[in-house]
Amino acid sequence: MVMKECSVEMFRSNCPSRELLDQIADKWSMMILAVLAHGPLRFNAIKRGLEGITQKALTQTLRKLERNGIVARHVIATSPVAVEYEITDLGRSLVEPFKALYTWTRDHYDEVEKARVAFDARMEERV
Repeated sequence: MVMKECSVEMFRSNCPSRELLDQIADKWSMMILAVLAHGPLRFNAIKRGLEGITQKALTQTLRKLERNGIVARHVIATSPVAVEYEITDLGRSLVEPFKALYTWTRDHYDEVEKARVAFDARMEERV
């Protein structure tokens, strides 16, 4: 399927880019790619690198990333059988944009926190 041009102003529900953005830009996907950026890892090693992720959430996110061609899953014929995940070339093309987003969050965190405090104070005044 060829993606048709979607209106940025409208973000129509049937626009394929909406679904893809949802699948690659969620917090777990971005963090999994950060963990895998240094090389292939097994499931439990990924899980150890992501405090707070459940086994179910990690499994679902890895499947979603694999389906989208962002991550590759390799079965290692050992006893017991092991599975390793690595970023594909397509997935590597996301590393720099995600790194830029992470850098933005780090560089602007203090400003965001001040805005949050000011907002919360305004909301308390309304009560």
